[in-house]
Amino acid sequence: MRIARFSIDGNVAFGAVEDTPQGPVLDIIKGIPYAEFELSGTKVPLSKVRLLPPVLPNKVVAIGRNYAEHAKELGNEVPEVPVAFFKPTTSVIGSGDAIEYPSFSNELHHEAELAVVIGRMCREVPRERVKDVIFGYTCANDVTARDAQQREKQWARAKGFDTSCPLGPWVETDLDPSDLTIQATVNGEQRQLGRTSDMIRSIEDLVVHITEAMTLLPGDVILTGTPAGVGPLNVGDEVAVTIEGIGTLTNKVIKRG
Repeated sequence: MRIARFSIDGNVAFGAVEDTPQGPVLDIIKGIPYAEFELSGTKVPLSKVRLLPPVLPNKVVAIGRNYAEHAKELGNEVPEVPVAFFKPTTSVIGSGDAIEYPSFSNELHHEAELAVVIGRMCREVPRERVKDVIFGYTCANDVTARDAQQREKQWARAKGFDTSCPLGPWVETDLDPSDLTIQATVNGEQRQLGRTSDMIRSIEDLVVHITEAMTLLPGDVILTGTPAGVGPLNVGDEVAVTIEGIGTLTNKVIKRG
């Protein structure tokens, strides 16, 4: 099931995306999708709503250098343990929202990623229970101020600035994430193309590793790393992240201010 979060006439709701001969519609959900819910039967055309970030995470835990070719293209070694960092909630935007080019950077990069959405509170999750705590999957773009990342020891500003974490367009709850095509285009030109099977550490590895240290809450997001091909974004560019079985996340880059 594809679960979207959207606004219409000033109201915010979750809905299940359904394909019809007239185009996609949203069947509004009663309650929140992390618990048992019912479909209301009230349907609105997808074209009539504004898609919002599909979740409002308490935290976004991102993993760096989880594809060997990406580590290589930036001159980095594959780390012995997963490299984890945070992106703040203020960095999260939805499909169709603008990425604001930060004033402290002259080298903005796209990073297409599979995002894992957590469905229940969990800590110290054993490997055999990982699937039980996952709500679903969505597309992400770990937008990075590469020059700031290279000159600053911590990545907080380089990867945590406002609008640096596009998520969407919705969450797919019924998906095998082990071998999916993931790609990024800029102005229609393909930049990144990889498969989730090329991850150095699996989703199970990452959930186990992260929850050894912290509690994850419903709606929290894990970014699983990016394949090779990262590259520059300029003001006016339209960047799209497409993941097989999920859909396409599209954002335009604008000048901040």
